[in-house]
Amino acid sequence: MAKTSSLSSTSKKPREKNEKTVEKKVRIEEKEKEKPQQQPQQQEQQQPQQQQQQPQPQPQPQPQPQQQQKKKKKKKQRRVQRKESYSVYIYRVLKQVHPDTGISSKAMSIMNSFVNDVFERIAAEASRLARYSKRSTISAREIQTSVRLILPGELAKHAVSEGTKAVTKYMSSQ
Repeated sequence: MAKTSSLSSTSKKPREKNEKTVEKKVRIEEKEKEKPQQQPQQQEQQQPQQQQQQPQPQPQPQPQPQQQQKKKKKKKQRRVQRKESYSVYIYRVLKQVHPDTGISSKAMSIMNSFVNDVFERIAAEASRLARYSKRSTISAREIQTSVRLILPGELAKHAVSEGTKAVTKYMSSQ
């Protein structure tokens, strides 16, 4: 009998341990059953968050903020489109010839249009002369010839002499 009682006492301990492990397994299984129910809810909650996050660009390391700052600076510093004109040079020549005389803005605009017109005429004629001689480069010779063709009489002679003087000065400075 003693043997049976000892067996029964030893058999009780494993049963108690087995019962505890079984209880743990049951709890784990219950939790796992609850998890699949919670996971779809969590996934549904995560999906809208991911959708909201997708349009927003992922933050990158330091270079991106610097680039954004540069872009912002470009936006702030809008350059005013410069309009090129000969007004400064016309004014300098005026002061060389008549130091005490001024010029109105309307007269300056007319002079600027005149210089642009003469420049275009000379350039077009020089281009034609280069094409006639089958050359792809406009040289000083083509410019000189086109000035002689476009400007009348004494004006052409003075223009050619001033142009030659300017080219000589430029070549000697280099």
